[in-house]
Amino acid sequence: MSSVRSRPSRRQLARPPSDLTVKSSHGDVDAGADDPSSRDLSVSRVAGRLEKISSIQKCLESDPVDITSLRQLAISRGGLINDELRRKVWPELLGVDVSSIPPKPDQSVLIAHRDYNQVVLDVNRSLKRFPPGMEEEKRLGLQDQLVDVIMRILVNHNELHYYQGYHDICVTFLLVVGEDLTFALVDQLSTNHLRDFMDVNMERTNHILNYLYPIVEQASPKLCEFMERSEVGTIFCLSWLITWYGHVLTEFRHIVRLYDFFIACHPLMPIYLCAAIVLYRESEILSSECEMCVLHCLLSKIPENLPFEQLISKAGDLYLQYPPTDLANQALIKFKNRNLSKLEKNNQLSSSPVKLLKKPGQKALQVASADQSQGGSVLVKVTVWTLTAALSAAVWAVWNSAADWGWY
Repeated sequence: MSSVRSRPSRRQLARPPSDLTVKSSHGDVDAGADDPSSRDLSVSRVAGRLEKISSIQKCLESDPVDITSLRQLAISRGGLINDELRRKVWPELLGVDVSSIPPKPDQSVLIAHRDYNQVVLDVNRSLKRFPPGMEEEKRLGLQDQLVDVIMRILVNHNELHYYQGYHDICVTFLLVVGEDLTFALVDQLSTNHLRDFMDVNMERTNHILNYLYPIVEQASPKLCEFMERSEVGTIFCLSWLITWYGHVLTEFRHIVRLYDFFIACHPLMPIYLCAAIVLYRESEILSSECEMCVLHCLLSKIPENLPFEQLISKAGDLYLQYPPTDLANQALIKFKNRNLSKLEKNNQLSSSPVKLLKKPGQKALQVASADQSQGGSVLVKVTVWTLTAALSAAVWAVWNSAADWGWY
């Protein structure tokens, strides 16, 4: 099949195709229901759904819009119910003015960007992210729009770097809200919730991953010890985190339900959901062989039948019980220990009295050896270096308490 960008003409659709809305696969039946069949909904469940729709509409019609209540409704069971409401609520939650979306730059500007070729390659490989049975011409048109959305954001923010998986997030928004609004929403997310993934390297992303074990350890020390002993690490959930689970879940209704949750919450909430999934599978993990390859294979595959409403509730509970402010130091220590461990293996750090740690583009810092006579100098100096090199925007958001995410 030829490249999407080689097509002589492209459709510019203001909204997603009509047959993409009001479909159960897109969550319009009940995005939060663990049972996919609407016929099994109880009378009370239907009544609750209608009541929630009414509550959301009242929040939207209030002057000013009741953002706090909308956030609570997006988090609670069932999320925002359907795509029609998401098109109205997501912009409010992200503070996007839908009436002032800037026009698309000239195509030559988009094509000239450093990441253009990689974006086209990834979008051309994204077939599974579109509804099965969609006409090829319609899908190709949406893929064209997807490329343009991504390039508009990158052109708009030269400091942002595309990463593989970013398109998985963008296509979810595209299928729900259409091209222009997707640009506006993801542009806002890219400078906030997704900012740490869009650095020139993965240091900040790895730092966010380092929150996983402290969360698991607080909830289940036994499980944490087992996983650390296996040396499985955190790579198994990397794609979960950086795609907001869009790449690893098969049912679109589950994906948009999680997006309701993440948009309404703190930027670190996706890592709390990672922990909730790991804890949910605790017995399965502990009954397996304590070996890195075995656990990585087990954990990297998310089961099809996970109870997502239960997991969302668990992630929220974990956040309230073990907020990032309480775990930040442990995450930094995890980062420090793993980096020192790598250095010891590769450079025999323990056999030399002094070694140098260097971050690209910065002067090297001297770090004393781990000898007892040096006291806590390693911990102090490496922690200072870590704070300088890897402290993420998400952590700064926690420490500065700059925004009210409705979870404090």
